[in-house]
Amino acid sequence: MPDRFADTVVVITGAAGGIGRATAVRFASEGANILAVDLPDSDLDETVAAVQRAGGRIATHPADVTVASDVDGYVQAALHQFGRIDVFFNNAGIEGWVGPLVDYPEEEFDRVFAVNVKGVFLGLQAVGRAMQQSGGGAIINTASVAGLQATAVAAAYGASKSAVVGLTKSAAISFVDDGIRVNAICPGPIETRMMRAMERGVNPDEPEAVHRNLAASTPMGRYGEAEEIAAMVAFLASDDASYITGGIYNVDGGTRAN
Repeated sequence: MPDRFADTVVVITGAAGGIGRATAVRFASEGANILAVDLPDSDLDETVAAVQRAGGRIATHPADVTVASDVDGYVQAALHQFGRIDVFFNNAGIEGWVGPLVDYPEEEFDRVFAVNVKGVFLGLQAVGRAMQQSGGGAIINTASVAGLQATAVAAAYGASKSAVVGLTKSAAISFVDDGIRVNAICPGPIETRMMRAMERGVNPDEPEAVHRNLAASTPMGRYGEAEEIAAMVAFLASDDASYITGGIYNVDGGTRAN
C-alpha cells in the first residue's frame, strides 16, 4: 500500500529514537509528509536520512515536550510547513532510573512524569486544538506493557505509562465529536536504545543476561523490532481503523496473554 498516506501530514515526537524513526520511515514509505520532533541535542539526522531514502518528505523541529511553548512551537511548525496535522504519534518518552522503589530518587520520578505524562498531555491539547480546526485526525500515544502490569524495578516508568493509558481513554471521549480518534500502543520489549538502558540498569555487569531472560519469558521468545511497532501505528492511523478509538493495543509478543 505505497500510497495509503499520500499527502498525509504526520507529526512524530521522539523521532530520533528507534520506534520514532521506524515509524517515520513507515509513514514516509506510504506517501506521508513528516514533521520529526525531538530534543535540540538529539540526532535527527539519521531519521531524516532514513525518511529520504524511503522517498518521503520530512522537516524537523527541536522541542522539549515538557514545555508548553515548545509543544505549541512544533504544532505551529507543522501548520506552517504543511498546512495541517492529520496524524500525531505522541511518542516521546524516557525510561528513567531503574532500581528498587524505596530508593527511587524524587527528582527522577518528577522527570519521568514530566516527559511521559505531561509531555503526552500537552501534545494532546495542542494537536487536539489544531485537529479540531481542520476537521479531525488520528492520534496514537505510546504507552507500554509496563503500564498494564507490575514493574518492580521501574516504578515511575510503569506508573507514567499507566497514566498514558488513562489519558488516551479520556482524550478519545473528549475528541470523539470532533472526528479525532485517539488510541494507544503498549509495546513489550523492543530492540531499542531504551531497552538497552533498562537492561544495564537491572544488571550493569551482565545486561546480555537480562536480554536473554526477558526474551525467553516472552511467549514468542524474542524481542520485537521497532518496525513491528510502526506497523501497528500505521494501521491505527489509517482509514482501516476508522471505527477504533479509545483502544489500548498490546504489541508485545504475547507478554500480556501469558
